[in-house]
Amino acid sequence: MTPVELSRTVLHAVRRAVDDGELSVTVPERAVVTAPGPGGCGDYATTIALQLSRPAGQPSRRVAEILLPRLADADGIRDVVVTGPGFLNISLAERAQADLVTAVVREVGARGAAYGHGDALAGRIVALRVPYEVRAEVVADAVVRLVAAQGGRATVEHGEPVSLRPVPAPEDPAPLGADAARWALLHPAPHDRPRITADHLVQRESNPLFRVRYAHARVRSLSRNAGRLGFGAEPGPLGLDSDTGFDSGSASRELLAALVEHPRILAAAATHRAPDRLARHLVTVADAALPFLATVLPCGEEKPSAAHRARLALAEAAGTVLAGGLSLLGIDAPEHL
Repeated sequence: MTPVELSRTVLHAVRRAVDDGELSVTVPERAVVTAPGPGGCGDYATTIALQLSRPAGQPSRRVAEILLPRLADADGIRDVVVTGPGFLNISLAERAQADLVTAVVREVGARGAAYGHGDALAGRIVALRVPYEVRAEVVADAVVRLVAAQGGRATVEHGEPVSLRPVPAPEDPAPLGADAARWALLHPAPHDRPRITADHLVQRESNPLFRVRYAHARVRSLSRNAGRLGFGAEPGPLGLDSDTGFDSGSASRELLAALVEHPRILAAAATHRAPDRLARHLVTVADAALPFLATVLPCGEEKPSAAHRARLALAEAAGTVLAGGLSLLGIDAPEHL
C-alpha cells in the first residue's frame, strides 16, 4: 500500500463515517499521510482528525476515535492507534508492507535521480532577490535547482527588497572546499548561524555530511561486492527476521519511511525555499540506511537468496536518493570514500 493508496483509504473511512451519520463534514479532496512524528508509532500517521475537528464541531480526538474502527478493518491495515490530540497512527499488514517496499524500490529504480521530482510548482516563476553575500548566493542556487525539480523556474537578482536573506556566514567558507562549504551553508536552517569549521571535513560519524556520503559510498561498494558474488538487485520481500524485520525499531522500516517521505520533502523544500529541509532529510536517509546495509550481503558460507537481492535493491534505492539529493544541493556523491 503506497501513501497515495493509504490516503484514499483514509478518505474512504471519512466518507463511511459521514454516510453513517457520525460525522457531518464535507469529505476533503486529500488526506496527508506521513511518517509518524515524535510520540507516534506504526508506519504512517495522518492528521485528518485534527483537520476535520472544527467543521465537525467535535474534539479532534473524538473524530479520530470515530475514524479508527473504519480504518482498522480496511484491507492492508494491521493496526491503528490514536495518540496525542488525535493523530491516527497506522501500521500496515505484513503483505501490504512488503508490497510497499517493492513499489517504492521499483519507482526509484525507474526514475533514478529524478525520484521525488514533481509538478508542485509547475508553471510558476519564483523571483529571488538576494544580497551580495556568499550564503545567500549558495542558498539561492540550491533553491533554483529545487524549484526546477518541481516543474517551476526560479530567477535570481541582487538588490532590494530582499526576498531571501539567510543569516550570513561568519567568515569565508572557501577553505573548506566546494562540497563541505556548500553543506556548511545549506544544512542549517536559514535563521541559524552557520558554523564554518573544520568539523565539516572530519571523516567520522559526528559529521553529518560524512555520514551521508559514506552511506552512498557503502551502497556502491555493496553493489560491486554483490556482483563479485554473482547476484544483483531485484525488488521483493526482504525476508528479515523478527530482530531486523518490520518491527517499529528496525532499520528497514525506518529506511523505507525515509524513502517514502522523499518526494514530500523535495516539494516542501522547493515551495518554502528551504534547501536545509533536504539536507537534514538526507541525514535521516543515511542514518536509516547505515544499519540496514549490514544485512545486504550473505554471511560466511550463506548463499545469495531472493531476500539478499531484495535487500540490495532497497539499499541501491537509498543510494540513488542520497546521490540525487546531494546533486540538488550542488554537492558531489563520491563512489569511494
